[in-house]
Amino acid sequence: MSASLLAVDGLTRTFGSLVVLSKLDLTVEAGQIHAIIGPNGAGKTTFFNLVTGALAADSGHISFDGRPIDGLPAYRRTALGICRTFQNIRLFGSMTVLDNVLLGLHCRTHGGLLSPLLGVPFKPPKAEALARERAHEILELVGLAARARQAAIELPYGEQRRLEIARALASAPELLLLDEPSAGMNTQETLELEALIEQVNRRGVTILLIEHKMSLVMKLSRTVTVLNFGQKIAEGPPAFVQRDPRVIEAYLGGE
Repeated sequence: MSASLLAVDGLTRTFGSLVVLSKLDLTVEAGQIHAIIGPNGAGKTTFFNLVTGALAADSGHISFDGRPIDGLPAYRRTALGICRTFQNIRLFGSMTVLDNVLLGLHCRTHGGLLSPLLGVPFKPPKAEALARERAHEILELVGLAARARQAAIELPYGEQRRLEIARALASAPELLLLDEPSAGMNTQETLELEALIEQVNRRGVTILLIEHKMSLVMKLSRTVTVLNFGQKIAEGPPAFVQRDPRVIEAYLGGE
């Protein structure tokens, strides 16, 4: 694994006359927790969409682990080791907690995406058993093993957030993108999320984090990149960025 797991060079995306990202350069080192912050509309989620292949860039380049990934579809990027969660929870509510995680495993198995949906066993049977074993391990990691047979919709909000992370982890990512994972969480749920993110990172997963709760960002991140109106205005260690006058003005406004 190269020192720079993700490298972005001159990334630009427009929607009509609106420039959402403008010539963004950004590097994420392997093994770190890297946060991206900025006011609403700064271009953070659009950046995630470009990295994961949900959107195509107008110009610029993206490399992952030293390999250009421009033009690769989302499923190919997932297979390479890039996975994400979403700002708005996207679970299959009527499916069990276990089956939601099994769906995340589909790119690492031979059973295919529809096996959990249709109730068709993974083939060969050994692959199904291994997939279920792995899914239970992931649920244990996120603290949801006891909920495996429940419908996802029955989980409390904070646990649904953790299930989304579990499903993303099932794809065995090298780079996990978390889009506002603490949104809507209370204080206790946020503390539990912090511990989970740290635990996942200690297991070797590099994390790119969009987050509005500054206490979480300052505690977890080694590097913080600040976007405003689609441009990078600051980058560095959390304490350094927090004191940057451009960051203060972006969040609080000028005098």
